[in-house]
Amino acid sequence: MPSWAELPIGQVVRLDADPDALALALDPLPDDAPAVVTYFAAEERSVAGLAASVLRELDKAAIALFPAWLPGAEGMQEPSGVNVAAVQALALRRASVTGHFGPFLAELARRALSGGPSGLAPEVRAAGLVRVLADSFGRARLAVLVRVPDGLGAAALEVLVAGCEWLAHRGRAGVWLAGAPLHDDRVRTIATPLPAHPLLTDPLTLNPLPAHPPPTGPLTLNPLPGGPLPAAVRDAREAVPLPATADRAPAVAYPPVAGRPHPGSASERALEAALSARAWAEGRAWNQTYRPGPLDVPIRVDLLWERERCVVEIDGPDHRAPAKFAADRRRDVLLQLDGYAVLRFPDAQVMTDMDTVVRQIGQFLRNRRRAEG
Repeated sequence: MPSWAELPIGQVVRLDADPDALALALDPLPDDAPAVVTYFAAEERSVAGLAASVLRELDKAAIALFPAWLPGAEGMQEPSGVNVAAVQALALRRASVTGHFGPFLAELARRALSGGPSGLAPEVRAAGLVRVLADSFGRARLAVLVRVPDGLGAAALEVLVAGCEWLAHRGRAGVWLAGAPLHDDRVRTIATPLPAHPLLTDPLTLNPLPAHPPPTGPLTLNPLPGGPLPAAVRDAREAVPLPATADRAPAVAYPPVAGRPHPGSASERALEAALSARAWAEGRAWNQTYRPGPLDVPIRVDLLWERERCVVEIDGPDHRAPAKFAADRRRDVLLQLDGYAVLRFPDAQVMTDMDTVVRQIGQFLRNRRRAEG
């Protein structure tokens, strides 16, 4: 069985594993893995259409992750003329010492602040976006995990495989297919380095967790009683890319960057905005990887107060899937055994009842501080 580092880059392969188990194994990213983004495939009529869809979603991810891929631009996120010129100059300097294509990196930096489409060729964008996304997570390589839905016909599968080959060759990315079978001799199936650890195995049988279909349909956020969602909440919700369903365009999911809310999570960004105005919330750290001991399974937590040993988790609809629900319970036990309290909130509650969420977090932290004091 290969390690993550041995899985091929620049090729299309099918991974012999359940996509949900892969998602659990790749969160947090193993030390030997490339950066991994997940593309939720949907039916496309042509290779050009599929390539355009993938590039559009990778482009959205890269812009959302700004400035993680452009060191030095952390304070330049307002779309002023001065900032746009500054990030372009910074991008050109970075390209000159890293091997990035300068015109692509400068254009992407400009568009991260001021918007607008790219004027560069698809081949240039593919190679540039793969490098930028890998840089965002401090990795030298990128793999795109393509979740193949059930029900695609032979023609659609042919388009999918050909489009994935284009991305692998032009972008020099690993393209790993998982999900529905392909029945295509061009794509070899390889074993997957899924670890046998408590989050991925049944505690009684020690067998891998059973495969379960992911939840379908977009997240529904109920309005506040008596009125619509506030504008800031509505805008944040509409900016979130969600997995593909039959009635919505494909999307890409990607890991968070340590130290900041996930840019694709409206609920994390909304909670951070609420906490930033409260002095008692100091000491928080977003999306940290915690390892109870040198041989223990690493755990990524959404929000952490290390001194108070408090973890806050914000659960989206995917946490209702049986495999992920079971893994959440096991990781909570590991944290609790190490003295951490785990406070879980549905993201719909965060978006519609923020006052209660913030009040409960604050009450817990104050209680902990009084007990320690």
